[in-house]
Amino acid sequence: MSYSLINGIVSDELAMALKRILILGGYGNFGKRIAEGLANQAGAEIIIAGRNLALAEQIARELAKGKCLAKIQAVSVDIQNPDFQETLVRLAPGLVIHTAGPFQGQDYKVPLACIAAGCHYLDLADDRRFVCDIVTLHEQARQKNVLIVSGASSVPGLSSTVVDLYRNEFSQIDKIDFCIVPGNKTERGVATIQGILSYTGHAYRVYTNGAWKNTYGWLSPRRLDIGGALGKRWLANVDIPDLELFPSHYAPVRTVRFQAGLELAVLHWAMVIMALLARSGLVRNWANYVKPIYSMSNLFNGFGTDTGGMQILIRGIGHDKQMKSVKWTLVAKNGIGPYVPTLSVIILAKKLMNGELSYSGAMPCLGMYTLEEFDQIAAGLGIYHTTEITTG
Repeated sequence: MSYSLINGIVSDELAMALKRILILGGYGNFGKRIAEGLANQAGAEIIIAGRNLALAEQIARELAKGKCLAKIQAVSVDIQNPDFQETLVRLAPGLVIHTAGPFQGQDYKVPLACIAAGCHYLDLADDRRFVCDIVTLHEQARQKNVLIVSGASSVPGLSSTVVDLYRNEFSQIDKIDFCIVPGNKTERGVATIQGILSYTGHAYRVYTNGAWKNTYGWLSPRRLDIGGALGKRWLANVDIPDLELFPSHYAPVRTVRFQAGLELAVLHWAMVIMALLARSGLVRNWANYVKPIYSMSNLFNGFGTDTGGMQILIRGIGHDKQMKSVKWTLVAKNGIGPYVPTLSVIILAKKLMNGELSYSGAMPCLGMYTLEEFDQIAAGLGIYHTTEITTG
């Protein structure tokens, strides 16, 4: 796939337009953090948008009280309204950031409206089909000279950035095995839980030992000693876009595995049991019960820690023809874990505003920034990572 260049140097008029940013779901768990991360951009206009105008106005007021260099406003926007595209044209943003999940089951109404309105688009989607199939909009986006990026989040945004950094350590990558482990006391959103529940106990395809095979959401439980501040955590299967994107992007990798886990064993194993019930056909879709499940999980908020993280293990053959492993571990303490999924979007938004992204089209977020750019923001939040390289 080829990407066309955005013509010439960014004009003053275009630069101003790119600094007008509409955040859909701007008062949600991730949206408010993205708004906070962009509020220090002088000359930027940030529009907090969502169905609940009162909540949007509350976040706008809170941002204005802080060290805010951007202009902040709040508007009521419902992406399900038939007049959504007209509303988008009227608001005239240069960039739309879509955080209003869950993305499971969503169509491309929002990115298509952005293409029609001639504005760029970023999202935090974690749904496999939504992210992987965004390329179907490539020609439409290229013709309108806009950038449409899906999955600008921990996966595949950050995960691909890490693998890209270390892929040159290998003559061949055999396995990419990674996980995300949030702290139990960390703030979580209903949409995220609903997304996970939608595939709990359901089959999806994974690339294992050079072949595509079925696995099941929130099954294959295991306990992994991640080490350091994260210690031992329970893991289980979770479906993400990387499982489909990485086998071709990092070919000839033979195995790609991703799991996630809940810090409290009681909650983790409750999810495993729920997965077994769904696999047996006794429950069709646990996402239909997200509200009571979310409420029950909140009863355990006083237990566990506020420390979460992410680990990526890359195994293969080094250039010396010896077996080699790279283990990259990220740690987020003090409840700052929910900032991690937002950093890819913040990085790309700033690059767009600064005229540093010179291609158009529609694509998943694969290797679109460097780990150094990630660290420039993450370090200020207290997010850190370590790397361990072993041979033999």
